[in-house]
Amino acid sequence: MLTVGLNHVATLTNDARRLHAFYQEVFEAEVIRDAPEIEGEEAVRLSILKIGPHTELNVFEIDGNTEADRQVPTFARGRIDHFGLQAASIEAFETIRDRLIARGAADSFVTDFGPMLSVFFRDPDGLEGEVCVANPDAVPGVTNPPGTPAARYVVIDA
Repeated sequence: MLTVGLNHVATLTNDARRLHAFYQEVFEAEVIRDAPEIEGEEAVRLSILKIGPHTELNVFEIDGNTEADRQVPTFARGRIDHFGLQAASIEAFETIRDRLIARGAADSFVTDFGPMLSVFFRDPDGLEGEVCVANPDAVPGVTNPPGTPAARYVVIDA
């Protein structure tokens, strides 16, 4: 492969500060830029959140733009449906999961895809994300469909 991963995902918001707080508190993201996209023009603000060693969220807050309000069901969201973040370890995955549940951004369900565990979440703008990690309980060659519960996690009824 000629690439080493995803560099950034660009998203729209109506409240950059709220979005910054969410990603900082849950993922320990770092805001490395928060300013007008073009100096002196306040209508378009660009902030960049570092969410991994080589990965950023580029967040645009644009006066009068209502696209951030549009959230529709899975696979009807347009060209990009959701994004997946890779947890640094199973311990990091569990910390992130706990933080997401505490904020009401995720339920307790963890999917066992076989080689990978996954938890889905929604950020304050309704954008769906997924946190993934290598499954320490994986059986080589075995994959599971969506909706397969991970045995190591108890689902807490809401």
